[in-house]
Amino acid sequence: MPIGDAYIVRLKHQLRAGELTCPACGGVLAPWGYGWPREVRGDLGARWLVRPRRSRCTGCQVTHVLLPEVLWPRRTDTAEVIGAGLEIAALGMGHRQVAAHLGRVEDTVRGWIRRFRLRSEDVRRYFTVALVELADDPVVPEPAGTPLSDAVSVIAAAHQAAAMKWPEMNTVSRWAFAGRVIDGRGPCEGALAALDSA
Repeated sequence: MPIGDAYIVRLKHQLRAGELTCPACGGVLAPWGYGWPREVRGDLGARWLVRPRRSRCTGCQVTHVLLPEVLWPRRTDTAEVIGAGLEIAALGMGHRQVAAHLGRVEDTVRGWIRRFRLRSEDVRRYFTVALVELADDPVVPEPAGTPLSDAVSVIAAAHQAAAMKWPEMNTVSRWAFAGRVIDGRGPCEGALAALDSA
């Protein structure tokens, strides 16, 4: 399914109903046109043209581009592709091997891994808190050997806990789930600039 079909319908309803709030001030977001179209790369060579909705806060008047959770800010690749690269790196493979496996440019993949490594402890802590809040009987993953591996493991565990609590989360990948949590659109409110900038 092309990115955005269900998202566009849901987002249109949420904006019109005043269900989305401004991350800066908590005011209600209202429709405000569209952002620039952008090409997005998925796995297996899939490509989509996405034109994200924009919104404007009725309180502070700041505008926001609203991306589906499968897209992360300032990234051409989908969350699943980036997440797959991080999972492969967590197994100990270098950026060249990850890039070859995903069919991506080495510099791009090195950038994902480098930025994620720099923030991996923040990510691990944040998703550990999310896991404890979501699970009735949380099982925090054992240390996996590196901060990057630990962060990837706890994201997967938090996603699994969310799917146990809300079965509809089974239809959402762990990396789209991470995007929801970061954006405050999911069961855990709040934002995590660490992964947003990864």
